[in-house]
Amino acid sequence: MSRLHPMIARLHRNRFIARIARAGLGAAMAALLAPAAALHAQTTAITNARIHTISGPTIENGTIVIRNGRIAAVGADVEVPENARVIDGTGKVVTPGFLDASTSLGIVEIGGVSGTNDAATSNDRLTAAFNVADALNPRATAIPVTRVEGITRAVVVPGGFQSILRGQGVLIHLDGLRADEMIVRNPVGVYVTLGEAGAGRAGGSRAAAMLLLREALQDARDYASNRNAFQQGNRREYALSRLDLEALQPVLRREVPLIVTVNRASDIMNALHFARQENVRIILSGVEEGWMVADELASADVPVIINSMNNIPGFDNLGATLENAARLHAAGVTVMLSSFDGSNVRNLRQVAGNAVSYGLPHDAALAAVTQAPARVFGIADRYGTLEVGQDADVVVWSGDPFEFTTSADYVFIRGHEQIRDTRQQQLFERYRN
Repeated sequence: MSRLHPMIARLHRNRFIARIARAGLGAAMAALLAPAAALHAQTTAITNARIHTISGPTIENGTIVIRNGRIAAVGADVEVPENARVIDGTGKVVTPGFLDASTSLGIVEIGGVSGTNDAATSNDRLTAAFNVADALNPRATAIPVTRVEGITRAVVVPGGFQSILRGQGVLIHLDGLRADEMIVRNPVGVYVTLGEAGAGRAGGSRAAAMLLLREALQDARDYASNRNAFQQGNRREYALSRLDLEALQPVLRREVPLIVTVNRASDIMNALHFARQENVRIILSGVEEGWMVADELASADVPVIINSMNNIPGFDNLGATLENAARLHAAGVTVMLSSFDGSNVRNLRQVAGNAVSYGLPHDAALAAVTQAPARVFGIADRYGTLEVGQDADVVVWSGDPFEFTTSADYVFIRGHEQIRDTRQQQLFERYRN
């Protein structure tokens, strides 16, 4: 039997090692991407913890029991089931998992790399019917980084840079390897851009943007009344495609809201007037001058999605202030908080903490990232509070979740305990020395 030349032998050995390393990395990555450990099959009891139920008073030294993906019991005098796994929550805080109300999570990997950015299309024929669900990547590296920080659900929003009608968003939970299994609600709304950005897309004027939106809804109504005539070619042409007109039908029936991005107070007032005129439900996003028309927002019962870290003024938001969330809440407006990000959704805790430091009550901030979006987006019967029968989206924090130094020690999504390791943590460990 002939022997290999030493250099060739080393080459073979290095290739073998590389294959083993790749196999190991693959296994490691598979472990990271795996949504849950097999631990979810067992009953888990978190004891002696400070429990924010959101729906009721905070429970001191309480116990919460998780079984079969749901909350089986919660209270101060709850018995720990026999054979349950027990997590000692002494000194810790328990809340529902947080929900970010506006993200690009799972549809944008690297914003500057077009091949990984599916948030928008340059095809202006696609507007209201464009749906991000078809591009959702459950293996996006930002998802594990987000869920280990205690964010268990997110609304994924279309971007858009051509039309004022950007498309449809979806609400997902962050535990899964199949997009169809992660989607909780589809669609949650049809997204519209007005204000300064909308004017830019409509030819330079806010009035043109409003006119285009009004035309779209009027065409959708006419299409609904004359479908047969349209399909037989006996109806006038519409500004939108058939699929876009179909996508607007749930909006006209008030089953799905228009989610409108506006910031300037006058644009907010125009959006409220438009909703009354057209008899459609709206949610407002951005709303950096919302505090200036807070009474009108409360009177119209229109919820808002805001980032309480924004106070740098521009011509579209000269009145921006870090107290926006507190002032809106004080006026009775339903406030939801968001990072408006894809790679840094984990900053949602900082967004909420900043709102608290500028006057938003702590309980209201907790509700703004749990119960409030659950109610607005129609999933409050399953998520948003710690009550018996709810999905077990439960986070055990080392302290106040809005403090920088606090960590999410345990994260459960629908009862599945999440693996704490992430690709970022592995890279840190690999190159720290």
